[in-house]
Amino acid sequence: MKIRSLLPLVVLFLEACAFLPGGSEVPEHVGAGQVDDARLLAAADENDVWLSYGRTQSEQRFSPLTQIDENNVGELGLHWAFEPGTRRGLEATPLLVDGVFYTTGTWSVVFAIDARTGDLKWRYDPRVPRKTAGIACCDVVNRGVAVYRGRVYVGTLDGRLVSLDAETGEPIFEVVTTDPTRPYTITMAPRVVKGKVILGNGGAEFGVRGYVSAYDWETGELVWRFYTVPGDPSQPFEHAELEAAAKTWTGEWWKVGGGGTVWDSIAYDPELDLLYVGTGNGSPWSRYVRSPGGGDNLYVSSILALRPDTGKLVWYYQNTPGDNWDFTSTQHIMLAELEIDGRERRVLMQAPKNGFFYVLDRETGELISAEAYAKVTWAKGIDKKTGRPIEVEGLDYRNTVVEVYPSPHGAHNWHPMSFNPQTGLVYIPANEIPYFFKLDPEYEYKPGAWNLGYDFTVADSFPREVVSGHLLAWDPVAQKEVWRAQYTSPWNGGTLSTAGNLVFQGTAHGTFVAYRASDGKQLWETPAGTGIVAAPMTYELDGAQYVAVMAGWGGAFALAAGDAAAAAGTTDNTGRLLVYKLGGTARLPVHEAIERELAAIPADLDADQVLRGNHLFHRWCGTCHGSGAVSGGVLPDLRQAAPGIYDTIEDIVLRGVRMPNGMPSFAEWLEPSDVADLRAYLLSRRAALLEERAAAVTP
Repeated sequence: MKIRSLLPLVVLFLEACAFLPGGSEVPEHVGAGQVDDARLLAAADENDVWLSYGRTQSEQRFSPLTQIDENNVGELGLHWAFEPGTRRGLEATPLLVDGVFYTTGTWSVVFAIDARTGDLKWRYDPRVPRKTAGIACCDVVNRGVAVYRGRVYVGTLDGRLVSLDAETGEPIFEVVTTDPTRPYTITMAPRVVKGKVILGNGGAEFGVRGYVSAYDWETGELVWRFYTVPGDPSQPFEHAELEAAAKTWTGEWWKVGGGGTVWDSIAYDPELDLLYVGTGNGSPWSRYVRSPGGGDNLYVSSILALRPDTGKLVWYYQNTPGDNWDFTSTQHIMLAELEIDGRERRVLMQAPKNGFFYVLDRETGELISAEAYAKVTWAKGIDKKTGRPIEVEGLDYRNTVVEVYPSPHGAHNWHPMSFNPQTGLVYIPANEIPYFFKLDPEYEYKPGAWNLGYDFTVADSFPREVVSGHLLAWDPVAQKEVWRAQYTSPWNGGTLSTAGNLVFQGTAHGTFVAYRASDGKQLWETPAGTGIVAAPMTYELDGAQYVAVMAGWGGAFALAAGDAAAAAGTTDNTGRLLVYKLGGTARLPVHEAIERELAAIPADLDADQVLRGNHLFHRWCGTCHGSGAVSGGVLPDLRQAAPGIYDTIEDIVLRGVRMPNGMPSFAEWLEPSDVADLRAYLLSRRAALLEERAAAVTP
């Protein structure tokens, strides 16, 4: 009896020690309740788990497991598949804590799955209002959860932080983290650092002001908030850094928001006690309307080093001063130790959208090196003395159209890269995509609508021939390419590297692949049933190593790129969590695609009306329904809709009858005459498709 009465005190003491410097040893594995600070700090030493988004707080996505290696990876087979019941993009990296997967699907739904059997333990649906799809720039996706002290944390698309009981999935608290009157969204996976849940948000395409926040893990109380751009300068600044930042802005940026949203990358160095945060593009995209007098527009497109206890800024590095191209710096941040010029350096590495690979001293923010890792036409290089890009002249797009590489889809986007300390290489999902910029001559701020300042109607097609993608193995010390695996399509999945001399990646064309990490030789490939954009993970369970990945085609490129995205060939976008092991014998579930006969719809189409509809479509609809009204494999192809869709298009567009499916109403911005023009354009595109099909079968 005496021993039993002391047990609660012992448990409390051990939990308290986890918050102390050099806290308790990693506890015995008894479930998600034992994921505390000490265990997160020691995550690199545990092979049978994947405790946080990038496996460790350095976000390297490297596993020391070697049971699956370059010699036997060809024996991998499917062990089981779990279907979450979605046909939209799946971007999460599942966490694996002591035999249980915690992951997310579309609409921020959370799943707990038995890792041994693939059986569902519980499901939590935060019931995100479907109208939120109208302010989600890049699909209704979610990149995963955080697990800490018996709880699961998820950021929801409509701006909430929800804490769940890890055992039951029951909600413990819910906090609204954004202003519901502004078009904020959340797609990122939260991180937990020193008992604080770190979370940012997105929405800069629609007009918001960015920030990153820390919440108490137990109560959900806001501990601190760092705004990434200044607000109205006639009002007091929230923190001192914003007063200096305001001097780098002109005009009335705060009326739209300014941007700088923190929507993905976070890493933590416990030795330096620094939290590294990547910030997003300006809002609007175009600096010509956002800050017409010029300026660097701090702290958009930057890396910030913050104190996790207070949110105080220690240093910053701006990758793209005065961003004019939607070159976010929210892409994956990784921490590593590299030998450079004969001495070991503690570095931060990032391959942001702008096409340059950055290596920074993570204690000071000093630029060590930066070189182009993809085709770059907007800048000649990075000035090593100032750290600033050397911008190419002649790219002023206020009065003319300019072609730029990379595009806003990025030379590398959110899809996580990985670092293998054994090969010394970083494995980057790289894109080669051009874009055409021109200032929108009709731009005016529209609350809740797309606010780019850029003319959407410059191009009404996106042919597959102009894009490509590849897996890039990059030497961060020599700053050069070592090898690549070439694909026809961009927007391929994130990467995982292992001590078995392997790098795993899912592809846009619907396969899961393993390469030899040292030289890029393809060693194994298997069909996944749909395109993969998420990053794989690996773990050990009951003495066996497994590799898992979420498969589900989606995201910004898949929605918006039309024919270029359709090249991936996704016809059945049934989402799945796929788990592989050596000797696995399970079969991939097959869902037959439904072929609908495409009947002609007679209509007298006025050329001027079709042209107006073209412009309206690409201004209001193309970002979800694809350039040229060509589906990229996520949403139904509007050229092939059932005839009744065209007859009821006014109800759909203006009265929101398909809101439960995620199709918002546009009544605030469009009139019935606009809908008639849209209908004419879609019917013209249907007729063109029928002509193409007829020509293809004509001898």
